[in-house]
Amino acid sequence: MPGLAPEGAFGTVPVMKFLRLFAVLQLFLIIAAFSHGCSSIQERDTSTPEGAFKNAEDYEKDERYEEAIQKYTDVKNKFPYSRFAADAELKIADLHFKRESYPEAQGAYQLFKEFHPKHPQSDYVTYRLALSYYNQLPSTIDRDLSLADKAILYFDETANSYPNSPYAKEAKEKRQACLKMLADKEMYIAKFYDKRKMFEAARGRYETVLKSYPNLGLDAEALFGAAKCSFETGERDRGLQHLKNLYSQYPSSSEAKKAKDDFKKFGAD
Repeated sequence: MPGLAPEGAFGTVPVMKFLRLFAVLQLFLIIAAFSHGCSSIQERDTSTPEGAFKNAEDYEKDERYEEAIQKYTDVKNKFPYSRFAADAELKIADLHFKRESYPEAQGAYQLFKEFHPKHPQSDYVTYRLALSYYNQLPSTIDRDLSLADKAILYFDETANSYPNSPYAKEAKEKRQACLKMLADKEMYIAKFYDKRKMFEAARGRYETVLKSYPNLGLDAEALFGAAKCSFETGERDRGLQHLKNLYSQYPSSSEAKKAKDDFKKFGAD
């Protein structure tokens, strides 16, 4: 019969009525799916420290980090003598770190460390403080690396003060990475001066690499450079000492082989 749905599928329900029912069903499914993915924040009694803290946790779980930070701040300010106050402070620092706001994380971890020096998670706080500095370092050595010294300070504290911490091993590795960046920059500056025949300044930088950043793969190159610059400035004895160290410590290095030819002009073969 015209205007009716096929027999056996929907009986004699008119097509237009069926379409309306189908549209309502689709809308219901969309609303259900949206509701499922919507905010998981619950109504809580925020007049208590625990309720306020759990309310902040709900915002964090919902990835509403700005609001979560504010809610944790409220816990800290409204209930400063509660056991939840310190937990809220640490949560604030962690959320800054999670959002990659490393200067803010650095400041928050630093304050936490100062106000809670005997906290059970002091190793974690110290390591995260070091990482906050580390993660602010530039990707290239030709830029300011002054924060590396701060990172090294707290990586050292993590490894030395908490040797059994799960963060100690990675702290040592990150410390070495910082030292390598600083050593590479010092070598970069030494070569800059060397190429411009500013030999005294270059020699000082090469010697800094040897003294402050040993065993990072730059020693043979630094000894060669320091020897060369010493000879160029007329400091023969100093140059000979650097050569002696190069030949004895790195006899198979390309720098040692090159030195035997290059330094003949200085009578140092």
